[in-house]
Amino acid sequence: MMPYAFLPNLGPMELVVVAGICLLFFGNRLPSVMRSLGKSVTEFKKGVSGIEDDLDQAVTADKKSPPDRPNP
Repeated sequence: MMPYAFLPNLGPMELVVVAGICLLFFGNRLPSVMRSLGKSVTEFKKGVSGIEDDLDQAVTADKKSPPDRPNP
C-alpha cells in the first residue's frame, strides 16, 4: 500500500531525463504551464485558508456562548 514507493529511487540522472521529456512535450509552452500551475496552487491555498478561518470562527463562537442553565 505504498503508491509512491518509486520516488526514493529517483536519482539525479533520472530527474534530468524526466525534465528532458517535459521539455520535449511542452517546449515553448512550459513557462505558461508552470505559471498556470502556480496560480492554481495559490488559489487552492486561498480556499484552504478561507475554510480554516471559518472553522476558527465557529470554534471561537462556541467557546464564547454562555452555557445554558436549567430552569429550577
